[in-house]
Amino acid sequence: MELKDQIVEALKEVYDPELGINVVDLGLIYDVDVDAEQNVHVTMTLTTPGCPLHDSIVFGMKDRVQEVPAVAAVDVDVVWEPAWTPEKMSKDAMEQLGF
Repeated sequence: MELKDQIVEALKEVYDPELGINVVDLGLIYDVDVDAEQNVHVTMTLTTPGCPLHDSIVFGMKDRVQEVPAVAAVDVDVVWEPAWTPEKMSKDAMEQLGF
């Protein structure tokens, strides 16, 4: 499995505590980039700009990705454009939330 795929799998273990759904299935992860030195840059968003769990989710993501073998460093960039919408969720996440 490629390192990027391992990272995405690791991110599936990070949950939004309010919704109980992982950040990948929620559609919060916009991009995962791994450079030649195995530094990881994750571009993500949150469901709302004022999310009270912002720091907790970002810290959880950094911590979990850093545990993936071969990862040198992790940087998470939270962006607000494009804005998150429920359509970004996986089918499973939509079903869990009753969409």
